[in-house]
Amino acid sequence: MFSQTHPIFGRCKRANYSIGQGEVGHFNSTSLKSRQKSFARSCSPAAIPKVAMASSIWLSFSSSLLPSTLFNKNINTTASPQSTTTTKHSRILLRCAFTAASAATSTTRPPSSSSSSTKERHWKEGEFPGISGTSKRPPIKNIKKKLDRKNKAKAWVNTITEALSDSIDKKQWLQALEVFEMLREQPFYQPKEGTYMKLLVLLGKSRQPRQARQLFDQMIEEGLEPTAELYTALLAAYCRESLIDEGFSILNQMKTLPSCQADVFTYSTLIKPCVDNSRFELIESLYEDMAERLIMPNTVTQNIVLNGYGKTGKFEQMEKVLSGMLESTVCKPDVWTMNTILSVFGNKGQIDMMERWYEKFRNFGIDPESRTFNILIGAYGKKRMYDKMSSVMEYMRKAQFPWTTSTFNNVIEAFADAGDAKHMECTFDQMRAEGMKADTKTFCCLINGYVNAGVFHKVISTVQLAAKFEIPENTSFYNSVIFAFAKADDLIEMERVFKRMKDKHCLPNSRTYSIMEEAYRKKGMNDKIYDLELEKQEVLTNGSEIDEVS
Repeated sequence: MFSQTHPIFGRCKRANYSIGQGEVGHFNSTSLKSRQKSFARSCSPAAIPKVAMASSIWLSFSSSLLPSTLFNKNINTTASPQSTTTTKHSRILLRCAFTAASAATSTTRPPSSSSSSTKERHWKEGEFPGISGTSKRPPIKNIKKKLDRKNKAKAWVNTITEALSDSIDKKQWLQALEVFEMLREQPFYQPKEGTYMKLLVLLGKSRQPRQARQLFDQMIEEGLEPTAELYTALLAAYCRESLIDEGFSILNQMKTLPSCQADVFTYSTLIKPCVDNSRFELIESLYEDMAERLIMPNTVTQNIVLNGYGKTGKFEQMEKVLSGMLESTVCKPDVWTMNTILSVFGNKGQIDMMERWYEKFRNFGIDPESRTFNILIGAYGKKRMYDKMSSVMEYMRKAQFPWTTSTFNNVIEAFADAGDAKHMECTFDQMRAEGMKADTKTFCCLINGYVNAGVFHKVISTVQLAAKFEIPENTSFYNSVIFAFAKADDLIEMERVFKRMKDKHCLPNSRTYSIMEEAYRKKGMNDKIYDLELEKQEVLTNGSEIDEVS
């Protein structure tokens, strides 16, 4: 229960988490999409009330949220349930029809007396070494033992393949590779393209390009022919690590193989690290290469470039690309374009520009989605504009846009940045009550919130809870824990977490080293700082520098 009085929120209540009080009825997907579009058209961020931050407001997660002129349209959320009827008569008639058909077949089937005398050949004489005679098969001995052995083999196949699939789903790349090696040692193993594709994608998302390369070479040694999709998955693994030179090398290798020619998805994958590292001259060369091969950039490609121009503050180039998309007949702007532009201005804290562009995209006829509203909530939360954040959440409820894990993460992050541990915990409790699965960012925000609130003893219990939920431990997660112990001046625990991070094959990045160097600098441990600098240079030289993923 929100039982305490918040300096900004006033007295807040915890909402009932069940969605059954006449709020959401049974409805079909067609009516839902049409209502969402009609509700979204009534959204007007320009009409968001500018309430002073010191005002006492109410934050609720269902019906008691703060009303706003932006999302306070009269919305009819009643949905008509679908009705499906099945009768017993149709079943009886169907059964009778099958019975009659089988009886007619059994009574009118002609005798096959001539089938034993003349055998029809299905191949030319001398084409197949076999004969068309009717030799009886020899009796199978020990059939029960053979069936039991076959069933046991099937059970083992299901067990090991399920273990591999489970490791991939949980994004446990090291365990997945160990299970896959176990699978390759079995006599029933046969290499499959789909299995290698899943593992390559997993290693790419886990930022393990060298492991991906070894797996790719192993696949070729087993006799599988590489495809453009497999090469693109390998390319994505290097691009996530911003290894641009290796990415171009893979692209040139694909050009030499007629069956593995690069497509627009391959080029889009390589354009992204160029954008992230502000290598815009390489983007122009890639565009020229695409034009020579008659490959047209699609909306995804343009959205990536738009995001890069926006992050670097090149708004003129961004508007130029956007204008080209509006005039194009091939790559029209879509809701991802809308989300990209809103994210650019929202992350920079330019709320007025974000709302202005929201209105422009609405005038273009682009309807928002759940992620669009999550971007608005995150932007308002970072500026501590809780009234507008509440209005967007209330509108999502009324328009039947589901609250997602990202929605709760943005609210938790807003309270964490403010050091409001009590309301942060209440939001996390509601997230679990509504059945939303927490992810790595959820626990990173919780740990940062406890650090900002000075409640260091809850960091350990939060890490233990993350382990209980089997939350993937990536670089961002370990950086949050290391930062917590550094702030608490517990350098022994900080070093222990850093060692565990490397033992788990989770490579540190520049933020990891900067946190630890600052902690050692406070204590005057110059020898520790020197060792960290040497290790940092070695890591960066090997190309293992990784960015944090929010």
